[in-house]
Parts: sequence; structure tokens; C-alpha cells
Amino acid sequence: MPRMPSASDLPARVAARSRSEARIRTDRLGSRLAFIVQCGFGAALAWWAARDLFAHAMPFFAPVTAIITLGMSYGQRVRRAVEVMIGVALGVLIGDLFSHVFGSGVLQLLFVVMVAMAIASLVGAGLVLTIQAGVQAAIITTLVAAPGQAFTRWLDAVIGGSVALVIGVLVPATGLQRPRQQAARVVEEISAILRESATVIRTGDTALAARTLERARASESMLDELRNLTSEGVAVVRLSPFRRRHLPGAQAIADLLEPLDRTIRNLRVLVRRASVGARRHEVVPPAYVDLVQDLAQSCDDIARELHERHQPVSARAGLQRLGERSAAIDPSSGLSGEVMRAQVRSMVVDLLVLTGLPLDEAGSYVPASVRDGDGDELGPADPS
Repeated sequence: MPRMPSASDLPARVAARSRSEARIRTDRLGSRLAFIVQCGFGAALAWWAARDLFAHAMPFFAPVTAIITLGMSYGQRVRRAVEVMIGVALGVLIGDLFSHVFGSGVLQLLFVVMVAMAIASLVGAGLVLTIQAGVQAAIITTLVAAPGQAFTRWLDAVIGGSVALVIGVLVPATGLQRPRQQAARVVEEISAILRESATVIRTGDTALAARTLERARASESMLDELRNLTSEGVAVVRLSPFRRRHLPGAQAIADLLEPLDRTIRNLRVLVRRASVGARRHEVVPPAYVDLVQDLAQSCDDIARELHERHQPVSARAGLQRLGERSAAIDPSSGLSGEVMRAQVRSMVVDLLVLTGLPLDEAGSYVPASVRDGDGDELGPADPS
């Protein structure tokens, strides 16, 4: 029986928690440092361009728009930079025009915000960009322009957004390695969930089963982030003349999305059946549990190669052996065990595709299922 924590353990636990929090905060700063530097340079460049190149006396909206555009489009820089720039500039222009004609006041503010947001909605802006248009229109209406500067503020917004767009193309916030690293983290998460599922089967821990199922469902958000990163990566290398040579590598990571999506779908089914099996005390043969555990090890091998910037070809041998072992049916298995074995077989195919094999070839490494001892064939794994 595990020892219950005592009061004497409290200082050690507090210190460990403090170190953990410090690492988290440091890692967060490290992950955002490039973005922070880009915002600083973007604001300074936008101010310099509007003041020195366009001779605007107080180009407040140039650096503000640059920061807003870089910040709101972080992680999907190229496409969102254009959208944010248009939304901000539109709000500034409408505010400038309205305040020039009707002046400032409560009623003017009421109408200009509604008009700016309505026009932003009509041109297809999303909710966040529609709000930005209203915010910028409100600021413009309440801040009286200096003499001779009434219609320069929307141009400042365009200048700031354009600077942010150039930074987004030439210096992408994600970097070209972030999609690969995110793909590795997705595979690591799959491995961790598989190991927890094996523990659920061995121990019958229904509480752990519920947590693992929730974790499997949450893994979809990691895949969504990977989609955003790969989309930006491909867009950047296509738009930037300095990064065209990286297009094959960016496309190779984008090609991982489909097999990873199928893998996670199959994983969720496996975890659900592990939870049902634990709750109903169904028989799951030890050989099936070993399949789940060994599949987790193969995922670790794939993740390691992705982190090392290699195509994960060395994991193929282990996956192929898993495919062969998964063909044997244990007659003592319950329904949940058989469903889990089937999901392992499908995941083996998906992960073999992830290593670079064509779908048909990957499916050929998962032979038809047979019962132990009698050789009755039950059909091959579905490679789709």
C-alpha cells in the first residue's frame, strides 16, 4: 500500500512544484521569444516607415497594427495577416471618414462602431476581425486627429499591416521545424495513451480508463495545431523566394496529417473498448495487451526520428512484426479484446503509411487473421 504524504513532505512538494512552474514559465518564454522579437522589430519598422518614408507626424496606428496583426495571426501568419490588416485598416478608415464629416460624440461613436462592424461582416470577416474593426473605429472617433493628419491614420494601419505581412513571409513565427516537432509530439501523445490503455487492461482501473479516454479525445486539438502549422509552413515556402527549396520537406510533413488523423481515430476506438472491457471485466488476452504496449514503443521510435529530422523508416521493421503477430486470434478473448486487436491492426497500417510506405504496401504487412491452432482465416486488416 503506498505511503500517504505527510506534513514533513510538504516543503519538498512545494519546492518541486515551484521548480516545475519555473520550468513551465521559462519554456513558455522560450517558445514565444522569437514572436516577441518579431513584434518589437515589426513595431519599430512600421513606425519608421510611416514617419520617415511617408512623413506622417504621429503614425500611432502603424506600430499598433503591426503588433495586432502579428499577434492575432500567430501560428497561421500569412493568411491571417492579410485578414487582420484589412479588418484594422477598415475600422480606421471608417472612423476617420465618419469623424471628419460628423465630428466626435456619443451618438457618433454609437453609429461608427456599428457601421464598421457591419461592413466588416459584409466583406466576410470573422468575429474576431469584426470586433477589431469596431475597436479601431471607436479609437479613431474618440481621438481627435492632429491638423492635416485626418486621413493618414488608415494609411498608417495599412503600413503596419504590410510590415507584419512581410515579416510573416520572410520570418515565419513557426519556423520550418515546428511542424515536424509538433508531429513528433502528436506521436508521443499516441504512445502515452497506448501505454495508459495497456495499464487499464492489466489493472481494470476504471478511473484511469476515464482519464485516458478524455486524453484521447483531447489529442484532436494537437492534430488541429499540426494542421495549422503545416498549412502555414507550406504557404510560407511557396510565397517566400528565400525558402522555396524547403517545399519538399514542408510537403512531407503535410503528408503525415492523413495517416495521423486515421491513427488517432482508431486510437479513440481502442481506448473506448479498453474502458468498456475494464468496466465489464472482460477477458483481454495478455498477447493483445503486449500488442498495445509494443505499438507504443513503435510510436516512440517514430517520434524520436521525427525529432531528429529523419523520415521514420527504422520503425518499419517493428511495425511489420506487430502486423504479423496481430493476425493470431485468441479464442478466450471477449468482444472488447477483439475490437482492440482490430484497432491495433489498423493503426499498424496507418503508422506504416506515416513512415512513407504506400497504403497498399502497408496493408500487405498486416496478414489475414487466423485462430490459434486451427488456421481458420477471418480476413485481412482494413487499410482504409
